[in-house]
Amino acid sequence: MDKVFGMISLGCDKNRVDAERLLGEIARHGCRVTDDIAEAQVLIVNTCAFLNAAREESIAAVLEGNGYRGGKLEKIVVTGCLPEKFIKELFPALTEGDVFLGVKDAGELFPALERSYREGRVNAVGTGTGERGERVVSTLPHIKYLKIADGCFNHCTYCLIPKIRGKYVSYPMEELVAEARSLGQTDELVLVAQDTTRYGEDTGENIFVPLIKKLSELDNICHIRLLYCYPEVVSDALIAEIRENPKVIKYLDIPLQHCEDRILRLMGRKSRKADIVALMRRLRAEVPGIAVRTTFIAGFPSETEEEHAALIDFLGEMRFENCGFFAYSREPETPAYKMAGQIPAATKKKRVRALYKKQAEISAEHLRGYVGKTLEVICDGIDGERGCFVGRAYFQAYEIDGAVYFTSPRAEQGRRYRVRITRSEDYDLFGETV
Repeated sequence: MDKVFGMISLGCDKNRVDAERLLGEIARHGCRVTDDIAEAQVLIVNTCAFLNAAREESIAAVLEGNGYRGGKLEKIVVTGCLPEKFIKELFPALTEGDVFLGVKDAGELFPALERSYREGRVNAVGTGTGERGERVVSTLPHIKYLKIADGCFNHCTYCLIPKIRGKYVSYPMEELVAEARSLGQTDELVLVAQDTTRYGEDTGENIFVPLIKKLSELDNICHIRLLYCYPEVVSDALIAEIRENPKVIKYLDIPLQHCEDRILRLMGRKSRKADIVALMRRLRAEVPGIAVRTTFIAGFPSETEEEHAALIDFLGEMRFENCGFFAYSREPETPAYKMAGQIPAATKKKRVRALYKKQAEISAEHLRGYVGKTLEVICDGIDGERGCFVGRAYFQAYEIDGAVYFTSPRAEQGRRYRVRITRSEDYDLFGETV
């Protein structure tokens, strides 16, 4: 099959790794990938289904892609979480799609396409073996993701992931080490999974720290960043590894979702406020300078104004370096869907805005403390609008947190520079190389 492929990948960085495996299949078959959808004969839309808004975005991407039918476009492949969970509803309704694949069907891309060219529309969801083939990295050359597990067994009451991705499955350590080695020279390796801290528990023993140690031994890996570490599994051993391992970036992403015990219980979360406070105090005492990022949900069913206000106060007390906030999304087939006290959309949006306002104040104060100081910054590239280089300090994750914009006689993507900070905004820093 000699076709030109285009791809739109939506959703999280875990989904991005799945998209990179699809790109690997395309490369294995000797086909070309284009960034210009108008030039594509086959368009792959790698979908997200985590929230209703994500599902709407995914369907909109397919419909928009269908607008290229009058040109070179011949087939649209709809893959990922949306068909994995909703194929019964999707296949008869989304007639713009020609081939439908699930989250473990990358290896079926070309067989399903060949069938579609012969027979018409094809539903191949669930026909794959789940084998993880080669990847074509789609991030900046110096940043790569390593997905260490799939699925989840936390069963938070608002979340569809276990119904989409299934139970938690850790990938074999030797395969992950080999994959990390195959990625080539990498300044920042980002470990991702729905819950990285539970790595290995599905096979009987938590071996997240041993995995970090093994990856740290690779000469081609310079730094390791840890995302999605659930608070109740941030162990003494993990804290010690972050503190003592020079390759582990002093940064931790810990999704908390709320601070009030009643809401946490309703969410099915295992931590309580006292546990979270104790963990934060331990982290800051034992790992000086550590940056913590987290996420919170506003407007969970029955959340009172007092509990919302308590969450705002909690932000002021904990002073997280980076935070994301989301309005609760009522998802079918989750326990929270049927809970009493569903909150109006306008109220949820108002609460999200209030949380962001508080966090902007905290972030601005935090960043003001760097003005006049010199930071090590990795150069991610050039910002054409600002006419300067753009990069990140250790407390800024790629495409998630703020950035450092800096001037320099010259700078190379993927190299680190000493940048003297001259001013700050709510989420970004500005400076010049020393």
